[in-house]
Amino acid sequence: MSRADELTALRAAAIPRGVFQTTPCVVDRASGATLVDVDGNEWIDFSGGIGVINVGHTPPTVVEAVKRQAEKLLHGCFHVSIYEGYIRLAEKLNRVTPGSFAKKTMLANSGAEAVENGIKIAKCHTGRPAVICFENAFHGRTLVGMSLTSKIAPYKKGFGPFAPEIYRVPFPYAYRLADGDQARANSIALDCLERAFTSVVDPATVAAVIVEPVLGEGGFVPADAAFFAGLRDLTRPHGILLICDEIQTGFGRTGTLFAAEQLRIDYDLILSAKSLAAGLPLSAVTGRAEVMDSVAVGGIGGTFGGNPVACAAALATIELFETTDLLARARRTGEMTAARFEALGRRFELVGDVRGLGAMNALELVTDRATKQPASAQTKQLAAHCAAQRLSLLSAGTYGNVIRLLAPLNIEEELLDRGLTIIEEGLAAL
Repeated sequence: MSRADELTALRAAAIPRGVFQTTPCVVDRASGATLVDVDGNEWIDFSGGIGVINVGHTPPTVVEAVKRQAEKLLHGCFHVSIYEGYIRLAEKLNRVTPGSFAKKTMLANSGAEAVENGIKIAKCHTGRPAVICFENAFHGRTLVGMSLTSKIAPYKKGFGPFAPEIYRVPFPYAYRLADGDQARANSIALDCLERAFTSVVDPATVAAVIVEPVLGEGGFVPADAAFFAGLRDLTRPHGILLICDEIQTGFGRTGTLFAAEQLRIDYDLILSAKSLAAGLPLSAVTGRAEVMDSVAVGGIGGTFGGNPVACAAALATIELFETTDLLARARRTGEMTAARFEALGRRFELVGDVRGLGAMNALELVTDRATKQPASAQTKQLAAHCAAQRLSLLSAGTYGNVIRLLAPLNIEEELLDRGLTIIEEGLAAL
């Protein structure tokens, strides 16, 4: 029995089945875009710890920053004794997030916590109870995050009742809503929102709209700048805040540090997590200073939020974006992947749609291009083929029929090409 088999058997005995796993890889160590399992086998990483490793595994400057901080202070609790790392990181995030207005930042531990706190802040600032979200959205696994999330199985099944006063409208999913016509999809989605203000929820009771610039778990579906401008035009007259969930799109994934920059999203609050600290648990809510300051002292925070070691990692991570060519490499990775995916779309009838923004690329698989019937079973087979070739790959989409790429932004071109070839071979086998 291999070491991986031993640990997998122990996992089954010790850990509940609800804690999922997407590949059979039992990782021991990692560097760049390569994983090494406990039996010494090398894997290509197209998963990035679900979008967490944008700067690559174990980047030396981040590791060194973690070591230095760990020797000084592991935990202080910012609510008891403030420390420089939290303050410096908040100041940095206020500066690097898009928007020229005055901002403030609070830190938490996870994307779900960022969502929960963002909603709390919006409700407190507006004094309103309702929130609008979108179909195919994913915003986390805690109560409000799960309530905002669109996909029933496995994220919501059996976990009700959910948080009240949450209303859902269509996302401008061009492929499924308008046969690929983004302008028409925008119009349909915005019309639905406008009608909702008449027949579903009084806009005077809505605190915020929360939206991902590109749907993450929902299938890597991008919206465009025109949609976000229209969204703001509909919500601003009613005093409704806009919460931009950049938990997966942030930190270079779309080719700019935040997607809001290139999509010109006029947000009130922006949420960060995942790649913020290169693998350490950390999240942030950054927003307009007057909105962030509307919460009373003690109303937001937590024991571990803004841990000093995680803050050190985040500061070193942001420095990598400021001093290296990571964003240019993200754009190059995205261009290479898009070109290969477009070729796969021309070759294989199974590929219904090719889409993405920057290095956030996806293939949507369908059994019939006319009906767009999701090819969920085939997507599982493709992922299994890739795992057998030691390519760590994730599916996505409400129907589980989307292949998404979350490789480190600095992946070597040869390694990227090899991984894309494995996907191509898998499609050919299907």
